Amino acid sequence: MSETRKDHKGRKLWNGESQRKDGKYEYKYQDACGKRKTIYSWKLTPSDTRPKGKRSDLSLREKEQQIQKELCSNLVPGGGEMTVLELVQKYLAQKRGVRHNTRANYNFVVNILKKEPFGQRRIDRVKTYDAKAWLIKLQEDGRGYSTIHSIRGVVRPAFQMAVENDLLLKNPFEFQLNTVVVNDSVTREAITRQQERDFLEFVKNDKHFSKYYEGIFILFKTGLRISEFCGLTVDDIDFENNRIIVDHQLQRTRDMKYLIEPTKTGSGSRMVPMTPEVRECFKTIIAKRKKRKREPIIGGKSRFLYLDKNGMPMVALHWEKYFQHICEKYNSIYKVQMPKITPHVCRHTFCSNMAKSGMNPKTLQYIMGHSDIGVTLNTYTHVGYEDAQNEMLEIGSLPQETVRLPRKKRVS
Repeated sequence: MSETRKDHKGRKLWNGESQRKDGKYEYKYQDACGKRKTIYSWKLTPSDTRPKGKRSDLSLREKEQQIQKELCSNLVPGGGEMTVLELVQKYLAQKRGVRHNTRANYNFVVNILKKEPFGQRRIDRVKTYDAKAWLIKLQEDGRGYSTIHSIRGVVRPAFQMAVENDLLLKNPFEFQLNTVVVNDSVTREAITRQQERDFLEFVKNDKHFSKYYEGIFILFKTGLRISEFCGLTVDDIDFENNRIIVDHQLQRTRDMKYLIEPTKTGSGSRMVPMTPEVRECFKTIIAKRKKRKREPIIGGKSRFLYLDKNGMPMVALHWEKYFQHICEKYNSIYKVQMPKITPHVCRHTFCSNMAKSGMNPKTLQYIMGHSDIGVTLNTYTHVGYEDAQNEMLEIGSLPQETVRLPRKKRVS
């Protein structure tokens, strides 16, 4: 008959348990893969007193319970000893047909995890508290809400993959982000009709920026994404049927490689009707195009509407800079400041104006190229006090007429 093993306090030890001479407990077992493993603790049970100078830890019996729970649920013990970085890399390796912008975002997240101590943590030791603490740290380090949202957008599904593959019981990133970090992102608002008129008038009459007037007018009056607009060629403008053929977009990578890609969504491929004013703008742009001996050809496309000084198609960055400089110049002249306007604000503004004009939501969804009508209704349609005031004026609830004061120039 085998002798009953006991610890230094005379307590009976279970199978696999033992106590070393220094007082530390250990438990030996075989994991689901048949590998021998050993866990340690300075406490046998939760009620034991932790030796002075030793860090807080679970008792040996508590750890044994976790192991048994993992084995019974067919979980790989210890999450396969995989780190957060390794998990994310494994998750991203399964992605196929990813566009270069999305791939760049993936690489951005991986690089952050390589620099962060959190990336080296074992996934089985990451609890919800740890996940929240890491995201809070990222914001304290200066990361914006939208950046943290993008990071979590990669890490959370990676952990979900670990749950689905029996590496973890629970996803520690399953929580509402705005309950953890402060949403400091700036909402991209549509500008008013008057601001749009003032902005276009300023561009049209400016000696330097007037050459971009037609392009900016088109962005305000069609709702095209800037990458779609940059990808337009002469052949995409169907004057006979008064429509713009949108079936691709132009992108430029960080290493200055130009790419023709499908539209952002499946619904992005569409034909956008042209108003007479938009039609005339396209005619002016094409008439002003300088004839070149060699046209740049990208993804089988050529004769792009706007070319830069190097003879290559203009990309989103060009237009974003033009808008920035125009706003700066405008605000240096006029006392009433123009809000920040970008190509995407033009898209917001177009959608908002069409919605306020009573356009059928499904029609607007088609023109905008949204795959989900909820995006059309909730993200791009902005209604404020002026809209409410105008609606009430129309039904006669507010008899007073609003008078708009003329713009005042800055007094130098």
